[in-house]
Amino acid sequence: MRILWLKTELLHPVDKGGRIRTYQTLRALKERHHVTYLALDDGTAAADARELATEYCHELVTVPFSQPAKRSVAFYVDLAIGLFSPLPYAIAKYRSSAMRQAIADAVRTRNIELVICDFLSPSANVPEGLGVPLVLFQHNVEAAIWERHTKVAGNPVLRAYMALQWRRMRRFERRECHRYDHVIAVSDADAETMRARYGAPRVSAVPTGVDVDFFRPTGDARRQDANSIVFTGSMDWMPNEDGVEWFADEIFPLIRSRHPAATFAIVGRHPTPRVKALERHAGITVTGSVPDVRPYLERAAAVVVPLRIGGGTRLKIYEAMAMERAVVSTTIGAEGLPLDDGIDLVRADDAADFAAAVANLLEDREAAARIGAAAARRVRKDFSWARAGEAFSETCEAVAHRRYLP
Repeated sequence: MRILWLKTELLHPVDKGGRIRTYQTLRALKERHHVTYLALDDGTAAADARELATEYCHELVTVPFSQPAKRSVAFYVDLAIGLFSPLPYAIAKYRSSAMRQAIADAVRTRNIELVICDFLSPSANVPEGLGVPLVLFQHNVEAAIWERHTKVAGNPVLRAYMALQWRRMRRFERRECHRYDHVIAVSDADAETMRARYGAPRVSAVPTGVDVDFFRPTGDARRQDANSIVFTGSMDWMPNEDGVEWFADEIFPLIRSRHPAATFAIVGRHPTPRVKALERHAGITVTGSVPDVRPYLERAAAVVVPLRIGGGTRLKIYEAMAMERAVVSTTIGAEGLPLDDGIDLVRADDAADFAAAVANLLEDREAAARIGAAAARRVRKDFSWARAGEAFSETCEAVAHRRYLP
């Protein structure tokens, strides 16, 4: 089968959750099908991103694209103009007539049998009437993220802006869920949300995976630090920024009151000024981009996922589990993951409960080791990328051949 995959970026460096999921899914598809990858290219990808695209596609088509740098004057002008657009800003900023034409040309000239739109972001560029089945690959319920932003925003102006974006995203996402022949969600919870909120008629879930060979501890107990707490994730993503700020300001001081030697490492690419400022707290380190998160995970006595905003599934949780580390997460942080509280990880939602859960793990190393070992067994058994890729491919084949999907 000949597949056209649509994206707003090249994948290398493969250094954040959405890129990792896309990369691993495409590698599995490429083994079974012919994949043409069509993406916007704003020049910010790694220098060798084009050459490395052969790892996940047979053909690469790029469309030159530019947008204002974040926090520049042009960026804020763009935001202001976006107030008068019917589309949410997160969608409108990726509109490209050149991409729309490239999609139509690719379908017409490359014998494409299935088009897959990866994330909602490129969807405004997908023309009507292409004459082939269309799949929308939804890594999140996008409107749910904006809804949660609205709820936690303290500044009333920011809250009003978030509410506006939420309403626009909800309207756009509902329409797109009906426009495609099928929607693939990354969890049963997200699939059910799309059915309940949008009446999505054709949606199913494909599980997220983890590279169980790459994420594996060395077994050297000397690498672990009994006082180390770690968070991993892209630090220019607002839900992560909000989560670590909440942890640093409200949760970590409670932990330090019980464990004065406790440390908190925020590990991830592109930390914003707000994230960098968290080093004002004693015991907190912001690493920025690192070549490999595994040493940080192996060092950790506990891994935390204090998210109050977000959707989709958390690759960071599966990665920590595969490294045999005990994870403490909010319910939202572990949303969509079929994991058992107290066995595979620990869930806690308010600051006091979260702090107590982490402090308990720092004190009871046997319990932390038991949870970490059970977590690793679970992901290796049920959540490899090989299993996830096979399920994704089977769904695509069914859509392409117009077979019924439950």
